[in-house]
Amino acid sequence: MTSDGPLDNSWTATDKKDVLRRAGNLLLIVALLSATGTHWMMLQSVAWATMLADNARTSSLPAAIEKTFDGRHPCALCKKIAKGRQSEKKSDQQNELKKLEFCNASIVFVINPPDHFILIGEREASLPNLTKAPPVPPPRSLPG
Repeated sequence: MTSDGPLDNSWTATDKKDVLRRAGNLLLIVALLSATGTHWMMLQSVAWATMLADNARTSSLPAAIEKTFDGRHPCALCKKIAKGRQSEKKSDQQNELKKLEFCNASIVFVINPPDHFILIGEREASLPNLTKAPPVPPPRSLPG
């Protein structure tokens, strides 16, 4: 008996892996964008678009553009964005100060001699085996 109802799970394992991989990639992108402060840029863009639309209702387009971007007439959202950026910067500065704390203690290296030490004598400087000519004809097998 086969059922093709809306609640049946007909996805294969590879389909599920693709969905999980794509979800993981999406979460990675969102984390990267939030870590770089992109969320503030997106909010600021929304605030500017809203301000431009509101200012364009009461004045001409060039005057609305000037009033929106001159910085002297911020809206409530712009003020909240600026406050959020400042609080984020303060917490970043506090974290940086904590990261830069170093210990001023000097590092001391101690080299201990071994407990048992034997001085090995020098070997003979001449090696008689190396001065002999090789056997002619060469041996067919190694001795030993």
